[in-house]
Amino acid sequence: MSRYPDVETFLTSVRRGYQASDMDPDTRRCVNAVFAALEAGNGERNEGGRRFPACEYLDAAARLVEGKRPEFEAIMASFTALESLIDWTRRPGGTNASANIMEGHANAMVVGPGGLEARDDVQVGISLLAPNVRYPDHRHKPEETYLCLTPGEFRHGDDGDWFSPGVGGSFYNHPDMLHAMRSGEQPLLAVWCLRRVG
Repeated sequence: MSRYPDVETFLTSVRRGYQASDMDPDTRRCVNAVFAALEAGNGERNEGGRRFPACEYLDAAARLVEGKRPEFEAIMASFTALESLIDWTRRPGGTNASANIMEGHANAMVVGPGGLEARDDVQVGISLLAPNVRYPDHRHKPEETYLCLTPGEFRHGDDGDWFSPGVGGSFYNHPDMLHAMRSGEQPLLAVWCLRRVG
């Protein structure tokens, strides 16, 4: 089955964005494995178009990306080209989430379950937080990497401190690691890649 051209453009830009970041060995290994899987075949094609209130901050997030690095501007441009086809989703509130979590966040699955390219071995998508939103603590079986397109803070590990990767920063969450993120005065926009292991 052929891949949407706009999805292919987005994936190419994400790969280049990660390559432009200072990846640690675990992040590099996971990203390489995700993109090797993506080269091996396509999933079922889906279309949606559902948005949530937090999506109103997408333009503000895009303005934060402008002028940073051409690789990240390319991610934003390619995502904008396909965003109207995506069924954005929301995670229910959970442990330590801010009171505004439901109106203040949205997740876009480009590749993965329910995504524009539906498959269950790998996932590639974007999370958007409105200003001053704390995402709930959560964990999942797939390993995961993040690539930060705007400022924001993250936490991983049961007793980890909050840290700021910075614009263009990337990092890795091993399988089943507790993690969370939060925005400050500006919206947070981050790309993620997940890979099923075992």
